[in-house]
Amino acid sequence: MGGSRQRRRGDTRQRIQDVAVELFAEQGYEKTSLREIAERLDVTKAALYYHFKTKEDILISLFEDLTRPMDELIEWGKDQPRSLDTKQELLRRYSRALTDATPLFRFMQENQATVRELSIGESFKDRMVKLLDIIREPEAPLTDQVRCVSALFTMHAGMFALKDMEGDPEDKRKAVLEVAIELVTRAHSGPHES
Repeated sequence: MGGSRQRRRGDTRQRIQDVAVELFAEQGYEKTSLREIAERLDVTKAALYYHFKTKEDILISLFEDLTRPMDELIEWGKDQPRSLDTKQELLRRYSRALTDATPLFRFMQENQATVRELSIGESFKDRMVKLLDIIREPEAPLTDQVRCVSALFTMHAGMFALKDMEGDPEDKRKAVLEVAIELVTRAHSGPHES
């Protein structure tokens, strides 16, 4: 019985997060109230408060859920050889993590000022730097370092820019990943003649 109660509580938490991200994306973070989240869920504000006291608490929980796979990926990457295979696999795994967090990344793109103001913005930036440190060579020429930075930004921007483009979401994800892998592969193979 305790297990089913815990599962229901977990389901409610997830439903609150899903509805909140949906409303944050539709209306913006600042214009969304806890009352609106509760109404969309068809629950009382007291029921919502049981799980989250503020909408910032909801947002922080969403980022914690997102950053957990990033932290696991960073730990995995740090333990791997600095090979092209490792860098490509890191991008593949990151692509899957981004796909799982698509609504949150859309929110981040559309509410950049809010994200910067909250502590989550800085912690996310730190994780991005750690991912970058795994895929770029510190002594590489600047253009190759830019390629690695561009690979990560391609993955983020591709999700946002392609969302309204016709086509299968999985095909779009694969296309973005292919471009990111090409950038890292070119950077890994060293200096190029113009």
